[in-house]
Amino acid sequence: MSSMLAVSGTGLLPAETLKAKQDPFIYSLNMSTLRGHKLGFRKELEVASKAGYRSVEIWVNTLQDYLKNGGNLKEAKSMIDDLGLKVEDAIGFAPWIVDDSATRTKASEQLKLEMDQLAAIGCPRIAAPPMGATTGDSLDLKRVAERYRAILELGDTTKVTPHLEMWGFSKNLSRVGEILYVAVEADHPSAKVLMDVYHLHKGGSGMDSVKDVGKPLVEIFHINDYPKTPPRETITDADRVYAGDGVAPLKELLKNLKNPEKPVILSFEVFNQGYYAQDALLVAKTGLEKMKKVAQGV
Repeated sequence: MSSMLAVSGTGLLPAETLKAKQDPFIYSLNMSTLRGHKLGFRKELEVASKAGYRSVEIWVNTLQDYLKNGGNLKEAKSMIDDLGLKVEDAIGFAPWIVDDSATRTKASEQLKLEMDQLAAIGCPRIAAPPMGATTGDSLDLKRVAERYRAILELGDTTKVTPHLEMWGFSKNLSRVGEILYVAVEADHPSAKVLMDVYHLHKGGSGMDSVKDVGKPLVEIFHINDYPKTPPRETITDADRVYAGDGVAPLKELLKNLKNPEKPVILSFEVFNQGYYAQDALLVAKTGLEKMKKVAQGV
């Protein structure tokens, strides 16, 4: 009986009731948001921690620059822990998807190195966007699924899972239907997809398409917003704004996204030149406040 109850300030509550009251989201900062500030790996983490984040998404090349300039993975892990942070994901750009086999071989080697580095700092995920296939021919999705499975198997050995990322501007993997096909046809238990408010809009899938994505496929989601203008056809990465400052139906999106089994990581990702001109700590704090406001009551 005692295992079913938990003590609160007002008496005894069923453990399931407490679970239901937990926040359905974990709030993270994607370091694209501070990329224009050119802070470097250490300072980006310090700003995120000071702003109140406990989760972050780093960029692989920023970590590697830190290592090239005298840092090491053990020190990086200690710094992350001391700041009270968890690195949830890393943004990388290995061209794993392309038709050219020699390029894919190099991409696999690149991913192995990056995954090993990420594992050493406690990061369990890496983004796998359609790098190298954003223009040109449409790829055979069956082959893309085979290639995604290959890097998932690499993830099995490194304990860092590649998440299939949709890019709305890309010739390949620009729509929800494409990433769903690839994730399912990869036929691997670790397959996951990584979506983004802006990319759902830019690629034409729209926010309602999230309802068609199985909840086990989504662990992390890039949140931002987009303005009424420019139109979808000409909008760019740099036009993304704070959650709630645009016209995206974010409340409904988050209702469709939340998973009663576990919290979904919402990671704030923008590339806004106006924000880059402002104080980095102010931008990080504002991003967190606006994410929480949009998610309130979902």
